[in-house]
Amino acid sequence: MNAVPPPSASQIAALAGLLPNGGLLTEEVDLARYSRDWSGDHFGRPLAVARPSSVEEMSALMRFCHAERIPVVPQGGLTGLVGAAVAADGGEIVISLERMNKIRSISPIDFAMVVEAGCILEDAKREAEASDCLLPITFGAQGSCRIGGNVATNAGGFNVLRYGMTRDLVLGLEVVLADGRIWNGLKVLRKDNRGYDLKQIFIGSEGTLGIVTAAALKLFPKPTQIETALVGLRSVEDAMALYARARRDCSDLLTAFELILRVGIQITMREGKDFPDPLSQPYPAYVLIEVSSGGLIDLSNMLLGFLGSVEDIVEDGVIASTRAQGERLWLYREIMVERQGRGGRYLRTDVSVPISRLADFVTDALAALEKARPDALAVTYGHVGDGNIHLNVVPPEGMGIEAMEHLFEQAEAEIFTVVDRYGGSISAEHGIGRVKQKAFLERIDPVTLDLAAGIKDAFDPRHILSNGRILAPAAAVDYR
Repeated sequence: MNAVPPPSASQIAALAGLLPNGGLLTEEVDLARYSRDWSGDHFGRPLAVARPSSVEEMSALMRFCHAERIPVVPQGGLTGLVGAAVAADGGEIVISLERMNKIRSISPIDFAMVVEAGCILEDAKREAEASDCLLPITFGAQGSCRIGGNVATNAGGFNVLRYGMTRDLVLGLEVVLADGRIWNGLKVLRKDNRGYDLKQIFIGSEGTLGIVTAAALKLFPKPTQIETALVGLRSVEDAMALYARARRDCSDLLTAFELILRVGIQITMREGKDFPDPLSQPYPAYVLIEVSSGGLIDLSNMLLGFLGSVEDIVEDGVIASTRAQGERLWLYREIMVERQGRGGRYLRTDVSVPISRLADFVTDALAALEKARPDALAVTYGHVGDGNIHLNVVPPEGMGIEAMEHLFEQAEAEIFTVVDRYGGSISAEHGIGRVKQKAFLERIDPVTLDLAAGIKDAFDPRHILSNGRILAPAAAVDYR
């Protein structure tokens, strides 16, 4: 197989003809903002940026790229953390979904909305709220990430405990395939048992099998009550005991249950303006609890009663008396996430283990890191209800680039070794992309790899779509 050369000037000109009204960008000054992701860690200058404004333009674009064997990578809001949407070295065309950003429909009776892939998540959430509905996908990057990227990465976030991952919220998809054909699976049916559920193939595929252009998403009744509490605990083990009680006593009204170790609270206190110690004294572990409901439930008394019933576990706590106070409690987590790296690089992990083993995993992983790299700062927090822990590693101030890379490699290996021992996953929500590809391929069994490669070949036989993401890169080939 021979590597495909970068697109020629004539091919670029032909692409421009397919995308009128500034749909193709080629000038260096225009390409810059499509070249680096949100984290700042991953950079790749595309040969050009294609910006189709309709599914028909996307289809024509992909027909041409397929015929001419031009490698492409779809791009949303560039908020991913595994380098999947940044152009690879060697000449890829970035396909930005930013102009396909319409909300096509919303139905409060179906509790569903149809949204184009380039729509910013926060805009879609706001539109749902205007119809007295809730689109529950929620995380820090919602002001800039796009729906197509949420689908392509099977995004998680704070509300997975109650509403599930993005996969659980997708009713239907519209997808442009590698050869330009349009697969129209865009429906709002709640029950449809006609053979293979093809939409699931594309969810979480990171742009390697097709380009999502629109999604039909589940909505829920907009909560009329939201109650938030922050509690202090003696240990992660106590946090898990509290979770088990909350899951039973608060039932499906439990929306979020977020674990933060003490170092995370200290980061917020250091970096946030006017953020004192949230409780009367410091504790090793903290949990943010949120419950929500509509209807006639007395949610405030329910949460107060629950916390009163777990005084054997909870050392101290505070309940927000207003939504503004609740949002401020959430800032203890959000400021920590934004500022944990002191404005520089740090190792991000998003591992998961069985919920029942989470406390032991945290203990063992932190011990392994302390033994291997006592010079580094471990920042631990996560979504307890789905077993997802972010165990991040911040290098010492002033560390050089080469030493930092060695630290990250060593720390990640230590964490992943413990993950393997607990039967967990090295990626709970960020995906594989290019950053975790080596670790992923080292762990995948031969049968799974063979099936995954067969799916890739079936959907993208010329390997022009996000080549080298998830699976090892392959030269675009001329056998179809």
